[in-house]
Amino acid sequence: MTSPAQFTLENLYDLNGRVALVTGGGTGIGLMIAQGFAANGARVYITGRRLQVLQNVAESWNNNKKDTMGSLIALQMDTTNKDDIQLAVEKLRKDEGKLHILVNNAGQGGPRSDELNKPSTTAPKKAEEIGKYLFNNESFEGWSSLFAVNTFSVYFVTVAFLELLDKGSKDKPGFTSNVINITSISGLIKVAQRHFCYNSSKAAASHLTKMLSTEFALRGIPVRVNAIAPGVYESEMTRDVISSQEATDAVGMPVISVPAKRSGTATEMAGTAVYLASPAAEYMNGQELVIDGGFLAVNPSRV
Repeated sequence: MTSPAQFTLENLYDLNGRVALVTGGGTGIGLMIAQGFAANGARVYITGRRLQVLQNVAESWNNNKKDTMGSLIALQMDTTNKDDIQLAVEKLRKDEGKLHILVNNAGQGGPRSDELNKPSTTAPKKAEEIGKYLFNNESFEGWSSLFAVNTFSVYFVTVAFLELLDKGSKDKPGFTSNVINITSISGLIKVAQRHFCYNSSKAAASHLTKMLSTEFALRGIPVRVNAIAPGVYESEMTRDVISSQEATDAVGMPVISVPAKRSGTATEMAGTAVYLASPAAEYMNGQELVIDGGFLAVNPSRV
């Protein structure tokens, strides 16, 4: 019989002593997750291109946290630069010797074709008009740049830290280090929402999650890989698109509004990530959790 103590929140979601790294951890969803980890005892490295932003966030958290909470540590890293990634790996190898949790959250918006769904009389509607508009409005360079951030970085950051994640798994019997990739419902919905490129990059990240999980498992590498596909969460990337009541609609062109009639909260995002990183999720691998207020339930998607 399992001891009753094993079912307490402290045991189920304990992150004390864990070392985490969250890319894009200085703002938005990345910061929500980093704070959730630190609040539950983890020491969290937050990375990004803007060191001052990271330092300000870390200083504010560390000055106001409770003694039982973990700290935030600023670490500058461009997830699309292999030299930067390698420097970050060496930093953690020297200072920690291991890594327990990696969150690939860094991402951005990209090429948009805003005329695609406009109801105006000038918007392209016939096949010839739509084809020409989409072809001329976007570029190979724009697509490549966005994929580098939203998809390529997931691969390169994960494999770069794999050795340290493997070492983190050896801390205690039954524990496995884990990777959490932040994808999007935009990679699961079947409409373009005016941004074919963004949706495609997130769909690729979803499949990459499953491939990494499978390849590691087949090789006996004790590192779990899962993903979180958020719906509408107000962040730096979406702040110009959603606010208050507007946040009830998906970014881009909604088909039906979010049934929850609001955007997601920081605690809901953090709670999902803490679950995946905690002992409670040790049996979960290769999965993508959708937290979208019911948006995919009422709109055409591939799940």
